[in-house]
Amino acid sequence: MKLYRILFLLLPFFSYGQTLDTLKNLNEVVVKATRAHENSGMVYSNVSKTALEKRNLGQDLPFLLNQLPSVVVTSDAGTGIGYTGIRIRGSDPTRINVTLNGIPYNDAESQGVFWVNMPDFSSSVQSIQVQRGVGSSTNGAGAFGASVNVSTLQMNAKPFAEVNVTGGSFGTLKTNFQTSSGLLGSGFVFDARLSKIQSDGYVDRASSDLQSYYLSGGYYFKNNFIRLNHFGGKEVTYQSWYGIPEALAKGDMKGLDEYIERNGYDQSHKEELLASGRRYNYYNYENEVDHYVQSHWQLISSFELSPKWRFNPTLFFTKGDGYYEQFKNRGYFSDYGLNDVIIGGDTLKRTDLIRRKYLDNSFYGGVWSLDYEGNINASFGGGYNEYKGEHFGEVIWAKYFSNGNINHRYYENNSTKKDFNLYAKLYYNLAKNLNAYVDLQYRTVSFDMVGTGDVLQHLDFRNTWHFFNPKVGLTYKPTPQTTYYISYAKGAKEPNRTDFVDTAPNVPKPENLHDFEGGYKYQKTKFVSEVNLYYMSYKDQLVLTGRINQVGEAIRMNVPNSYRAGIELQATALLSSKISAGANLSLSRNKINSLTYVVPSSDGSPDEVTDLRDTDISFSPNIIGGATLTYKPVTNWELSLLPKYVGTQYLDNTSSEDKKLDAYFVSDLSSSYTWKAATLTLLVNNLFNAKYESNGYTYSYIYGGKVTENFVFPQAGINFLVGLKIRF
Repeated sequence: MKLYRILFLLLPFFSYGQTLDTLKNLNEVVVKATRAHENSGMVYSNVSKTALEKRNLGQDLPFLLNQLPSVVVTSDAGTGIGYTGIRIRGSDPTRINVTLNGIPYNDAESQGVFWVNMPDFSSSVQSIQVQRGVGSSTNGAGAFGASVNVSTLQMNAKPFAEVNVTGGSFGTLKTNFQTSSGLLGSGFVFDARLSKIQSDGYVDRASSDLQSYYLSGGYYFKNNFIRLNHFGGKEVTYQSWYGIPEALAKGDMKGLDEYIERNGYDQSHKEELLASGRRYNYYNYENEVDHYVQSHWQLISSFELSPKWRFNPTLFFTKGDGYYEQFKNRGYFSDYGLNDVIIGGDTLKRTDLIRRKYLDNSFYGGVWSLDYEGNINASFGGGYNEYKGEHFGEVIWAKYFSNGNINHRYYENNSTKKDFNLYAKLYYNLAKNLNAYVDLQYRTVSFDMVGTGDVLQHLDFRNTWHFFNPKVGLTYKPTPQTTYYISYAKGAKEPNRTDFVDTAPNVPKPENLHDFEGGYKYQKTKFVSEVNLYYMSYKDQLVLTGRINQVGEAIRMNVPNSYRAGIELQATALLSSKISAGANLSLSRNKINSLTYVVPSSDGSPDEVTDLRDTDISFSPNIIGGATLTYKPVTNWELSLLPKYVGTQYLDNTSSEDKKLDAYFVSDLSSSYTWKAATLTLLVNNLFNAKYESNGYTYSYIYGGKVTENFVFPQAGINFLVGLKIRF
């Protein structure tokens, strides 16, 4: 008998009748096991639904978290819509663990997070906790920079319907409709959302056509609940991951001429670059798009076993499939497993063609926690999941097809990944004001891959890893207003798929991290402050090399010893009944102890080999600062100024001044006015029209001398979004 039939047969045996507050609190117990709290001895930030709504006008979730400490965000299209990324403490998305209602969301193979697959998901989010550092044990890929724990679980007591419409710069239009049945007398509640976002993008042709939905039904009875979530999205985005030459971004005509000359471009290409300027897009084939569909099923439940014991089991299934299409000018036949073409006495080695690279994957499993609350608080939990992915590429058209046919498949590889973990967490009161936290996790991962890669490399890897990740913390509260804490956490994680594919036949190593944190919090009614110190010591850290592969993914490499050390300061204050302010500042050193850097030769001369010491880790600014200044002239009107500063970021690990992203300072302005059931929101991004780049890549080679190519991703100048929310 199917699972949903069993559930409905059991429902009549449970009696309903709890206060609304009790029912609402039930949602929190599911994510409680994977979240830190004041006695964990760890540093974290909680973001409420109310805070998210102030900026939720269509941009992806990373941009809604931009003002948090140690955060840097970027967007391929330059607007925060489409492909976006987030780095925390210099760690890229492959090192940031993301869970949705306690369920792993990171792509199991790449370990990255693709928010574009779930457009407008923020509209269904109830709360977010961002833990910096290793954080507490959670499900999914290990956290090496931060954890982002997202919860959509909420219990709307009253029915409502809500319409949101946003319009703005670059042809941006977002519409969504949300509704809830409210808590019905039988204990049921049903929620739904439909969303659509369209944008032309700041970068030429970097358009986005995004659709998503969220459906949820729950049954609340006694101190228990069962909830079924089904949500997903469809995205069609025009490719813009090539970036633009750094010389073009800086208006360096001499550098641009040198770029044109050494790459063999003609004058018409230079004119094309200058005509578009910072908005230039290398791609101009009309269907150079990424097309992907992803859907999620989550069966979430929580059962009270006794007044002190609670069991929270969850099952999930995620399905994704799609492709990106690309025109290749004069591609080599040999790169696609095709024979050269002989016409008369001439041998053709190249042809124009259109290719598609496909991904079809399934991800399924379960997570659980068993919580105890008494003289001590404890949680036991874990999870198991499996991922199956099929990668293949086809030539769907070619000017000369040689010995191939339409939809000629030129590569194919399959992978299977299995992930199992168990953890135990214990909170214990050692003395009146002294609390201890112990967290022990065991995790084992296997990853098998076989087939041929997209550059026809042979892929045959079978690996199993075993990790033990202990964490301990102490929290001391001498007064209700002050808290001191220290913690130690060990993290270990496996390489991702691209680490194997891009370095084949070499085998990358797993990486290990020892994270030491300590800090002080002070909290009063009108003032809150926190100081956090951290030292993160890595063994075999997989750092970004600054290069990207054929599909724009960052290439990584192991470095033997490295570290990140810093201080994070933050404070918020209510200055008057109408004015409040908040600020954060992160100062850090991010270093590789020693590194051998090789510049390959393309002209037969020897490679250039340099031994570096105490060199900076790529994409890791030494200073990041953010602030919020809010003014409420009247009860229903709020104005906020949101400045952000990000220091210099090096494009690779050489600390070279010739390969860096300049520091930038950007300010946003938001305004929100509520009148009865309507709220009007204005968001002005980049208020002072700063010219800046938040991401890039680089590569060097020797050809008649050393050549370095830098490419960057410009972000939009001043632009705006206006949103209207009407709630019934």
